[in-house]
Amino acid sequence: MAISLRFTAVATAVLCLITLTTAEIRHSNIHSDSRPIIALDQFGFTHTGRLELNATGIVISNPNPDLDLSKVGFFLSTRDAWFHVLQQLEDGEISCALQSDLIKRVFTFNSLKGKEDSFTTLYNENNADQYSLVFANCLSDVSISMNVRSAMYNLEGKSGRRDYLSAGKTILPRVFFLLSLVYFVLAGLWINVLYKKRLTVFGIHYFMLSVLVLKALNLLCEAEDKSYIKRTGTAHGWDVLFYIFSFLKGITLFTLIVLIGTGWSFLKPYLQDKEKKVLMIVIPLQVVANIAQVVIDETGPYGQDMVAWRQVFLLVDVVCCCLVLFPIVWSIKNLREAARTDGKAAVNLMKLTLFRQYYIVVICYIYFTRVVVYALETITSYKYLWTSVVAGELATLAFYIFTGLKFRPEAHNPYFVVDDDEEEAAAETLKLEDEFEL
Repeated sequence: MAISLRFTAVATAVLCLITLTTAEIRHSNIHSDSRPIIALDQFGFTHTGRLELNATGIVISNPNPDLDLSKVGFFLSTRDAWFHVLQQLEDGEISCALQSDLIKRVFTFNSLKGKEDSFTTLYNENNADQYSLVFANCLSDVSISMNVRSAMYNLEGKSGRRDYLSAGKTILPRVFFLLSLVYFVLAGLWINVLYKKRLTVFGIHYFMLSVLVLKALNLLCEAEDKSYIKRTGTAHGWDVLFYIFSFLKGITLFTLIVLIGTGWSFLKPYLQDKEKKVLMIVIPLQVVANIAQVVIDETGPYGQDMVAWRQVFLLVDVVCCCLVLFPIVWSIKNLREAARTDGKAAVNLMKLTLFRQYYIVVICYIYFTRVVVYALETITSYKYLWTSVVAGELATLAFYIFTGLKFRPEAHNPYFVVDDDEEEAAAETLKLEDEFEL
């Protein structure tokens, strides 16, 4: 019964640890670990699924030969099956998850012969579903040490070629590659705009070009990363380039939002102290967020600190998203005050409208990419997990296009071409705008 309670206590943690990650050949080092459940990986199998499992250097802390090693081993389980296993444990029907007929036992340690400290097994999974590879240790006060190598893949078509990407993410390499081409085309178009409007180009416009190029390179590296994982199970170094460009892209994107929000270069040639402070906070936080993302991606769901790192990433990301809104709010406030004092009502109304639109779009972008995309990942079948990735990338593409269109260089700035009638109408509108609150 004590073991059952231990399983129940860690159930929520296990479900949190099991993430919708892209599977690959994974190496796990388990050292003197007494946890009853260790989630190792997750994968979406087709009807031709395979699991290659190898463990070496197996050390059991208690050398007692009478230990029931059938209660120590690896199994596959769907999320629905796991909930039923927990119910069986709570009802006392079983004392160990490995005893349930709802899970699929891959290997139990009672199969080890004599003093064997390693094993290799191949498990065929013909029932298409999303499975989690889990290690169970139902022995009290017994810790396990070992090195585990797991490789989950599906066999493709008649050729029987291995596909190490989960069933719902196997098309991602093509998606990322096509999106990278789109961003390279946008970068080319933006360069053409900068050349044609070079007399009215500001520093912010060159910065926007760098953001586009970094995003394109980031997607290209991610496409290669996923492509190599799909074919070989490892990234062959492309993951390093992906993390580098992801880091640079994240910092430059948030910096761009802050700079546009302040009106730097196209409204004023300098940053105020409070605006500099926002940048000084956002940039280090983005460094922390990228470190957390690397740890999450590389250590896998079995890491004991995985929940903590995921919380750090979410907290830092939310803080950054909130901070970048402040400069836009300050600019809107300054424009409203200027409209009352400098006599340029029409010009300030246009600027005010633009910044309000940008404020709303930034909020929508943050909400969609952080909340809606996560909801899609949660509710979408494992076969269609690529849809949440595409939704997030399309939202990002739309945000980039909106930003470029609204803040592109203009040879004839409409802000400075207004007549008296427009000025009077704008003045009346600004009076009504006093009721607007962010």
